[in-house]
Amino acid sequence: MGTNWIEKAQRLGDGSIGGAMDLPSVPGRVVWHTTESGTGDEAFKAVAADLIRKTAEPHLLYDPTTDRLGQFGPLNHSARALLNDGSTRTNRVGKVCIQIEVLGRAAKPFTKTWKPGPNYKALMAAIRSWKIPDTFPAGRLATSAADATNRPRSVWMSKGGHYGHANIPGNDHWDPGDIDRSALFEAAPLVKPDGGGVPAEPVVDLSNLIAAARRDPGLPQGGTTHGPDVLVVEKALVAEGLLPAQWADGSFGSRTVEAYAALQRRYGFSGAAANGIPGQTTLKKLGRRHGFTVKA
Repeated sequence: MGTNWIEKAQRLGDGSIGGAMDLPSVPGRVVWHTTESGTGDEAFKAVAADLIRKTAEPHLLYDPTTDRLGQFGPLNHSARALLNDGSTRTNRVGKVCIQIEVLGRAAKPFTKTWKPGPNYKALMAAIRSWKIPDTFPAGRLATSAADATNRPRSVWMSKGGHYGHANIPGNDHWDPGDIDRSALFEAAPLVKPDGGGVPAEPVVDLSNLIAAARRDPGLPQGGTTHGPDVLVVEKALVAEGLLPAQWADGSFGSRTVEAYAALQRRYGFSGAAANGIPGQTTLKKLGRRHGFTVKA
């Protein structure tokens, strides 16, 4: 059972926003919205009241400039922030369908100016408690209203992860705009505490990874190169949804190369820069998200 109420969040409204999910066997997901408003405490108060008045409440309201967080209802109930897709009650697809309204405007991506703090980390911890992966299954977000056409119904109905309002079938909004998707996860790194509550921080040697990737890329998985550095990175790729768990075997074979190339493309690289051989930029981002440091 995941978190239903975030302890750090301010309670908004009467706590009742929806009901049971229609498709609880479908993996959980998150939808990011923007309020198309200003930010700050006055905007927070006004937007919360307006959403309640319109009966269009999400689960959560977040101010990226102050780290203020409010919650309208339990995360295991449906919210009211999405339009239906024909007969499909879009708000009720998934084990959970967590709706987050972020104060701001789609035309000015909030990740360029935000100040995430403890409340944001509490928000992400609640999301992850439902085993929702740090991925965007529908891919890119819209860069303008004219670009808001990436709404694959088959993906929405089957894949868990994070979505923008611009990705949801049956809806015509383009929010949250062209936010930095990786920044959402980097602002609340995934770490696994040891028995004393201190995050374990393995050190990964970049030169070892590069040597392994260059030696093994033509080999099938399970090749001769094995090492703890490779295994740490493979486990992170598994957590990112890019590598099947059975291929996390400590060898930088063809499967790992393909998975790392997919990570590079996710971070905005293309062509020869997305060849599956680790570099400092992508590896450090991956390390911040999954609790390892990089030795260059």
